Amino acid sequence: MSAPAGEGARRDALDPAAAGDASGRGGGSAQTLVTPDDAHNRALVANVHPPGRPNPTPDGRYNLVVVGAGTAGLVAAMGAAGLGAKVALVERALTGGDCLNHGCVPSKALLRSAHAAHEARVAWETGAYGVRLAAAPRVDFGEVMAQMRRLRAEISANDSVARLEAAGVDVYLGHGAFVGADALEVDGRRLRFRRAVLATGARAAVPPIPGLAESGYLTNETLFSLTELPRRLVIIGAGPIGCEMAQAFRRFGSEVVVVSLDAQVLPHDDPDAAARVKARLEREGVRLRLGADVTEVARRGDDTIVRFDRGGGAEQVQGDALLLAVGRTPNVDGLGLDAAGVEVDRTGVVVDDRLRTANRRIYASGDVASAYKFTHAADAMSRLVLQNALFFGRKRASALCIPWCTFTDPAVAHVGLQAREAAERGVEIGTYTVGLDEVDRAILDGETEGFARIHVHARSGRIVGATLVARHAGDMMGEVVLAMTEGLRVGALSTAIAPYPTEGEVWKKLGDAHQRSRLGPRLAAFLRRYFGWVR
Repeated sequence: MSAPAGEGARRDALDPAAAGDASGRGGGSAQTLVTPDDAHNRALVANVHPPGRPNPTPDGRYNLVVVGAGTAGLVAAMGAAGLGAKVALVERALTGGDCLNHGCVPSKALLRSAHAAHEARVAWETGAYGVRLAAAPRVDFGEVMAQMRRLRAEISANDSVARLEAAGVDVYLGHGAFVGADALEVDGRRLRFRRAVLATGARAAVPPIPGLAESGYLTNETLFSLTELPRRLVIIGAGPIGCEMAQAFRRFGSEVVVVSLDAQVLPHDDPDAAARVKARLEREGVRLRLGADVTEVARRGDDTIVRFDRGGGAEQVQGDALLLAVGRTPNVDGLGLDAAGVEVDRTGVVVDDRLRTANRRIYASGDVASAYKFTHAADAMSRLVLQNALFFGRKRASALCIPWCTFTDPAVAHVGLQAREAAERGVEIGTYTVGLDEVDRAILDGETEGFARIHVHARSGRIVGATLVARHAGDMMGEVVLAMTEGLRVGALSTAIAPYPTEGEVWKKLGDAHQRSRLGPRLAAFLRRYFGWVR
């Protein structure tokens, strides 16, 4: 089913411990962390962990030492160097981190291919939009993955060691650990610093399920090494990764079963939005087993068996491959954090609202210190860290307006409070919803099953939250995120002019809905009398 070739390669893809993982905990070489060994992956490694490259020799104290070269670390290091600071960046595995190598970039390349496959299949089956195919479309999964690797390698130039060095950053490749409150060692070299940033990210959580380790499994760190399509894929977890990959692999042709302890898919999203995604997944043939407590994983021949209980007795499903998608675990091990006086808890590095750790010289940014484990959140946090660490700033992380998006079809994007959160906090809101079946462009594109919803503070009229379900929801959220960031009232959505016809008109319709709600009975009666008098 699986990765490069042969049983050994197959086990590497299934078992993160076989070759090491993206955070460098396993001890494999950089090349073994990226399989298969082809021209695209060799180009990737040449950018993000150049073989045989010697580390620099420290020359005096650094203004900033950054540990981890994912998004948070790259933004901090490049930003500080651009301002003229003396900067060191330490990475034990691959620059670009999870996003480039095992997350956003490869997954979205797969989703694009899956969308093309779906559109072609719909055209063949239904002749939608007058487009008819003479034969059923065929997915070449090997070519899908090769294209993903090619695109990832192309993008990797942006996160490369060479680009960092050209910007003036001293890049140290190897395992770094703190040896004091103001020093870190890597590759036998001691780096002294005035300030440091922990940006070591997070990895896939592995629950303590009996038999799991022995049976083998995929995570996002190994999934993108596959070269053959699993005929049957079982996914544990119905969050963003689970739902995105379930839909993608189903569209590629796999039989897919999702098993999740949560009662709804996308458990952190608006229930109505989650229901739309659930309905689409089921319509496309994904089998959902929700509210399921996984009790055991076993291997029988080539089959992986997942046993679970949904309150009505024991059940089981089996597949050729198992993907874990049950959340993220912060990378805090082996960093010498005790020596640095940095506190951690089960959620990661403990920081205050300015992202300072217990050691005031050391800050933390990104997945290792945030509940918002998104690339764009890591970027925003590191920009805040630069101001606070280098320029005595007082910027607060709690003031950031951070959206998120799950890139299923339709996608689900959200920012701010949901209705239940507003109720829990005692925030009185008004809620306005417009279906995409009221938006001309959505009708023309056949994308009417989504909706837009905003929550407005009852007294001030400011937007406190929004949810959007649409194919391009992530691309469409910028307008309302900007309005919230600037503290605008919901009426501002009515004054912004959207090009016609675009699905972005839905925000104007929501602004109009709020404006109409202000027209109470007394004002309506007055206006009728007024217009009768001036006629």
